[in-house]
Amino acid sequence: MLDDGFLAPHAVARWAAERPDALAVERIEGGVRTYAEMLASSQTWASAFAAQGVTAGAHVATMLPNGFEALDAWLSLGWLRAVEVPLNTAYLGRMLHYALLTADVTMLMVGAEFVERLEPLLDELPLLRHVIVVGGPVPTWLAHAVPSACTLDEHLDGHVPREFDGPRYRDIEAIIYTSGTTGPSKGVLVPWASAYQMFSWVPADTLAPGESIYCAFQPFHIAGKSVYNSAFVRGARLVLRDKFSATNFLDDVRRFDCVAASVVGPMTALLHAQPRRADDADNPLRSVLLGPMIPEMEDFEKRYGVRVATCYGMTEIGSPVATTFDHGPWQTCGRARTDYPWTEIRLVDEFDEEVPVGQTGEMIVRSEPWALNAGYYNMPDKTAEAWRNGWFHTGDAFRCDAEGNYYFVDRMKDSIRRRGENISSFEVENAVLEHPDVVDVSAIGVAATHGEDEVMVIVVARDPASFDPLALVEWLDERMPRFMVPRYIDLVDDLPRNETSMRVKKMELRQQGVTSRTWDREATRP
Repeated sequence: MLDDGFLAPHAVARWAAERPDALAVERIEGGVRTYAEMLASSQTWASAFAAQGVTAGAHVATMLPNGFEALDAWLSLGWLRAVEVPLNTAYLGRMLHYALLTADVTMLMVGAEFVERLEPLLDELPLLRHVIVVGGPVPTWLAHAVPSACTLDEHLDGHVPREFDGPRYRDIEAIIYTSGTTGPSKGVLVPWASAYQMFSWVPADTLAPGESIYCAFQPFHIAGKSVYNSAFVRGARLVLRDKFSATNFLDDVRRFDCVAASVVGPMTALLHAQPRRADDADNPLRSVLLGPMIPEMEDFEKRYGVRVATCYGMTEIGSPVATTFDHGPWQTCGRARTDYPWTEIRLVDEFDEEVPVGQTGEMIVRSEPWALNAGYYNMPDKTAEAWRNGWFHTGDAFRCDAEGNYYFVDRMKDSIRRRGENISSFEVENAVLEHPDVVDVSAIGVAATHGEDEVMVIVVARDPASFDPLALVEWLDERMPRFMVPRYIDLVDDLPRNETSMRVKKMELRQQGVTSRTWDREATRP
């Protein structure tokens, strides 16, 4: 199985011994840490947590922005073999209450900018005993509301670094809440082995000791944890930006000499939509992970002078499918990973029977122990539903060609049925995204008078003032089957996305449906 020495806390300790003065982390907004400093800080934090009674298996929530404190919390809880519950910093109200309650959190470390959100919730959180405020004072109301409340400085006062056994690959690293786009969010039990395998497919020459990797992901996202792991295991410098900025991206990677970066979801579209400059390729980047791949993949590579790859993954399963940097067609997510023999993949029908090559089926995955999720915390019914017949069911439809390339078709619940035809919303979106006037898009099915669906696309236009829905539809008529061409088009400034997964909230779009502002192709006909 996996050597525990590859887990992030142990890796930090190894590099602190071998290259103590090498930079481990540098924040674009200011501040640096060497590997020796990261080790000392994380072990000091672990000493402080241990003094508060945190032991192996304890659930400690964090609600922190990208930065040193988020890394210290993650590593220190790892040293204690405790379980971090990293909370989305957009959570408030019932959503925040739900996560703290269902994860059985006993201690919370919260940024001062978020602490006021707790006031109306604390009466309904009987297990929460300790609150540590980072970056500000403890409000009077908080001091009276919980048995123990202190600032970070008070929490750390008097504590010094000491050695701890640290995590095993089978320990639960974190409970990470999934998007909850179709129901209540689920707390995924993520073992350290699963978190490691999410990035381990990236070739070693992508990032060497002492080199720098750019990261604008948040600490509550599995992608953030993946990049953190990647940097520390390889002895690289993690370059952190508080929030992704397409306009500053090239300046950032040039200034900090970043050779690798990950760009996912709308980040890719925003970056590629930036005005072209003659020196775009004049940068230190060698490799960029795009998720998902874009039609303009080759243009992206030439423009920025990089090689790109992609993968398919989710919080529950890591990344069992990935391309190499010598990728195939842009539409593919890659092939089953040969470097990671612990995982097995099948595409199946509704009875879990494997479908023939070329046909669409749900991707299901199984593995050696601990390489995938350990279930959903306190949700045995959802765990049993997902882990049917010994396989984890992703809920995603794929097809696989004869060469072993996997192609994402749709979320099982997002497919559209129009006039007897099953339509992939993903394929509609890809077609629309190829139009030069479109920056972002989501395709949904809305009720048709004949009982099935009509296709509707919600579009973010490059220039809303000049955008012409009819011109888009006529352009699509020449490029896709007629039954897939949208009837309805809505123009919006932004698509509603989940803060954790960056997936579009299609349930919200479906609930809104056709409105008075919606363009209707049928209404334009003479």
